[in-house]
Amino acid sequence: MKFIDEALIEVVAGDGGNGMASFRREKYVPRGGPDGGDGGRGGSIFLVADENINTLIDYRYARIHRAQRGENGRGADCYGRGGEDLTLRVPVGTVVTDAETGELLADLARHGERALVAKGGAGGLGNIHFKSSVNRAPRQRTLGEPGEKRRLRLELRVLADVGLLGYPNAGKSTLVRAVSAAKPKVADYPFTTLAPSLGVVRIDHGRSFVIADIPGLIEGAAEGAGLGHQFLRHLQRCRLILHLIDIAPFDPAADPVREARALLAELKKYDAALATKPRWLVFNKIDLLEPDEARHRITDALRRLRWKKPWFALSGMTGAGTDELIRAIGEHLASNTIPIASSDNG
Repeated sequence: MKFIDEALIEVVAGDGGNGMASFRREKYVPRGGPDGGDGGRGGSIFLVADENINTLIDYRYARIHRAQRGENGRGADCYGRGGEDLTLRVPVGTVVTDAETGELLADLARHGERALVAKGGAGGLGNIHFKSSVNRAPRQRTLGEPGEKRRLRLELRVLADVGLLGYPNAGKSTLVRAVSAAKPKVADYPFTTLAPSLGVVRIDHGRSFVIADIPGLIEGAAEGAGLGHQFLRHLQRCRLILHLIDIAPFDPAADPVREARALLAELKKYDAALATKPRWLVFNKIDLLEPDEARHRITDALRRLRWKKPWFALSGMTGAGTDELIRAIGEHLASNTIPIASSDNG
């Protein structure tokens, strides 16, 4: 199924029904008095998180959603029936904002969570409410209130413990395939990953974590280069970011250190808080180099980046070094340590 992680929709709650102005009309009951009932309330619109839904594709093509209007009041003290509420199901991890104001309305991070996004209008009052000692035959009534209307932006942010960050062809998809049962596309050209993919990594019996592979980011993404920033939102929920660096790039002129600095700058442009999340360096593709050459390149990169935090060297293709990384991630997630802000690292 095509992965759709953003949609813009319009929700229109139901209007309230109008109140009724009528009088009791029965044989042998002179001056029966007012008996106009109230209008019913309009239906409201709710969003609910459903773990059985994976994308927002339904809302990419069905953009307007309306709830039912309340019925008008009737005579003989009959009140109008309320309009039925409308419930829209969205994937777990959907963030809902007002498209006009940018106000955050809901963050549906757990299955079954509900959010009211458009409230139905109240029903109007019938003339039975206006009867008094000085107004025994009121002809007043009120109209139903209009329901709320809103334009909503829905954004799906995948729920993962660990997110992978790196240039195209850094080996993110290969690493996910090596440590989990997920099968993201792997090829020898850039941007083979066009949508986020998730994999479950088993640490040992009863312990596992979810890892997310997002499309590669390049310098200038803030200006729309490559695939832009559109998938970085999926890293915002992650508890740990693995920054993959290709130490054996196909292009001999490529500079992994410059690329690492460029990616950190892009993170800060997108969200300063995202740049402060715990981030580890992972040097990938050590199988393509002689051991001494791999050690030299890694040492040089750590020195130039002034990197003092955890780092790992591995091969996503052969699996070398992945067991050590998985154990370290498990210990980090289990410890519930407070995230420490990353420095600029040069």
